[in-house]
Amino acid sequence: MKSIIYGLLVVIALTACLLFAAPKPAVVQDPMQWTIDTEFTHPQKVFIRRTTDNKPIIFWYIIITVTNKTGNDVDFYPKCDLMTDTFQVIPEGKGVISAVFEQIKRRYKGRYPFLESLGQTDKKLLEGEDNTKDIAVIWPDFDENADNISLFITGLSNETAAVDHPVAKEENGRSQKVYLRKTLELNYAVKNDPVSRSGVNVSYKGKNWIMR
Repeated sequence: MKSIIYGLLVVIALTACLLFAAPKPAVVQDPMQWTIDTEFTHPQKVFIRRTTDNKPIIFWYIIITVTNKTGNDVDFYPKCDLMTDTFQVIPEGKGVISAVFEQIKRRYKGRYPFLESLGQTDKKLLEGEDNTKDIAVIWPDFDENADNISLFITGLSNETAAVDHPVAKEENGRSQKVYLRKTLELNYAVKNDPVSRSGVNVSYKGKNWIMR
């Protein structure tokens, strides 16, 4: 138990050091840097019943709408993580079956008739509003003890930065470099239901652009 607690403290300390040292995204980007326009819905639940016992399984999703107004086609490799205040990190799509996306797609067939899943979207985002994409981003349920969650979406910008690692060293003794990317951070408070996990909801706290 002591080793687990010590390990968590080390992770927390290293994360704090990196966040403290991290630069902020540029207010005015360089001519070669770009950020695509992004709109988003807030997290919603969807339920899939398990075939073995008909038990409902919870998944969470948001829909991002991305429009490339940079003047050029851009490479598009988004990555989306959900992180709880209990230090659980869940990558988008982990353990998500196709039936989950199909249910979301049916739910929004009127509003988002061309909805795509993140794993199936093209890796090139063409310029112009005619090429706007609506994309479902899906996670399995998170830690029931969490009081807050944050969503981190990278791939919306090519802006990067390098900082020194607070501990790791190269063979020559110099600090290893940690490469950060401009990331959209969405923050939510979790409203737990004491009766049933299916009653849990989240409330929006705000967004930030960070280097992560």
